[in-house]
Amino acid sequence: MSLLAWSTIHTSSAVFWLWILNWGGAKILEGWGAWLTIDWLAARLEAEQLRLYALFILIIEAVWYLLGVFNPEWRGIP
Repeated sequence: MSLLAWSTIHTSSAVFWLWILNWGGAKILEGWGAWLTIDWLAARLEAEQLRLYALFILIIEAVWYLLGVFNPEWRGIP
């Protein structure tokens, strides 16, 4: 996968998680919305729990992005 594609994928994912974390997305996605967009277990989470989940995923994805930038084998697709 090219660096441009890698960056585009992670940028769009980061914007989604930031929307949940900072811009009111957690309140909108509570319940069935979280089940449809995130995971079936997320349907049980309240807005604050969704925000915490988004923070954890954002940190993990940022580390994974940096690893993929400096080591192309971490991008997953040759």
